[in-house]
Amino acid sequence: MFKTSISANGKKVLLVSYAIATGCFAQAQGISTALNQVIKNTAQGHTLQVPGLLNEQLPLLTYQKIVLPGPQFLISDDPEYIRVPEGVALREPVQPGSVRLYLYNVNGVQEPQKMERKIAAVIKNTGNQPMHIRMLKYSSQQPTTNYFFAGKQGLADFFASTPETFAREIKPGAAICLDPKQDKAVVKYDELVHGFYEFVIDQPGEISIVQTDLKTPATVAAARVKTTLSTKQYAGAGRGTYGISNYRIIAKDTLDTKNGLAQILVADGEKDPWVIGKEATTGELKSLDGNYGILYNIELSWKSSDGKALALMTWNPRGDNGQWCGGMANTMVVSGGKFKEGIIQLPNNQLVTTKAPEAILVQIFTPSADGSVQKIHFTYSPPGASCLPTPLVLVPVDLK
Repeated sequence: MFKTSISANGKKVLLVSYAIATGCFAQAQGISTALNQVIKNTAQGHTLQVPGLLNEQLPLLTYQKIVLPGPQFLISDDPEYIRVPEGVALREPVQPGSVRLYLYNVNGVQEPQKMERKIAAVIKNTGNQPMHIRMLKYSSQQPTTNYFFAGKQGLADFFASTPETFAREIKPGAAICLDPKQDKAVVKYDELVHGFYEFVIDQPGEISIVQTDLKTPATVAAARVKTTLSTKQYAGAGRGTYGISNYRIIAKDTLDTKNGLAQILVADGEKDPWVIGKEATTGELKSLDGNYGILYNIELSWKSSDGKALALMTWNPRGDNGQWCGGMANTMVVSGGKFKEGIIQLPNNQLVTTKAPEAILVQIFTPSADGSVQKIHFTYSPPGASCLPTPLVLVPVDLK
C-alpha cells in the first residue's frame, strides 16, 4: 500500500509553525516546502504524513446550518449488541412518504452460548390498502466483524446507488423483509449487520429490527415478539425516529488562501449538537449521539488572493482515546478540482487512518485564473464505527 511521508536524510522535516489569532483566521507563516510537495504529489484518498500540522485548535469556519426537507429518519443502534437469542431492537411507526433507515446491530448472544443468528429489518403494512414500497437508495453489506469497512463501504454503496424502477406490494396487515438478503444471511457472534436504506411507501407502516434463529422467517419472529429490548445508550448511538435527516451547511465568510489554514467542524455534539428524536415504544426522547445517518450538504465559497490552491483533508483527532477510536474511515462525495468530482473512500489506500500526524487527502481545489470567488460542495455523513468529530481541514498549497 502506498503511503506518502516526509523525510530528509531519514528524519522528519520540521514544519514552520503558525499563530492562531483569537476570533479570526490564523495568519499562517506557511507550510514547509517539503510538506507542500507531499500534499501536491499525494493521490486522492491516500494517507499522508503531516507532522506538526494537525491539532484541534485550528481556526474554525463559522457556518449557517439549515434543516433541509428530507425523509423520516430511523436508526437502530441502541442496544447496539443484541444479547438475547430472539428479540426486537427497534419498533417504529412510519407514515406514507420517504423513509431513511440506518440499521447498525450486532449479534451479541453469549448465553446460553454463542450462536449463529439472523438480524433483519421487517416492514409491516398497518394501512387498509395495499402498500407499495420502492427503494430510492440502498446499501447492505455482508455481516462482518470489520466495522470500519462496513461503515466506509456502506456510505460508498449508498451514495452510488440508484432508485429501483419497480415497487413491491404488501397487503394490509402483512409484512416483508425490507432487505431480503438479511433473511438468509448468517450472523455469527460479534458480527455487525449494517444497512442504510432510503425508500418510499404509500401506506402507514411499522418497522421492526429483529434478531432470531436461522430457520425462522424474520417476519414470523417480528410478529411473535411483542416488546422491544430495553435501551443501553452507553453501548449505542441511539434508536427511534428523528425529525432531521439532512442539513445544509453554508460557510458565513469567503475563505481566502492568504489567511492560512482553517477547518469545518460538524457532528461534534457541541457546536453542532446531536439531534433529538423519540422512541415510539416508550415515548422517551432520545439523543442521536454522533448524528450517524444524517447527511451534511456542505457549501463553501473561497478565493485565492495569493494564487494558491486549497487542499481538503481529514484526520482522526481521537486516535488516542482507547481501542474504539484507534481508526477512522469515511466516504464523501466531493466537487471537482485537481481530481474529478465524485465519491471517494477515505482512505482508499488502506482500511483506516489512525491518528496525527497522519491525514487523508480528499481533494485539491485549483484557483481561478483571476482570483475570483469559487464554490466548493461536498457531502459528508458521520462515519459509522468511527469516533467523532472528523474535522475537515483546508490547507493552502502551491501547485506551481
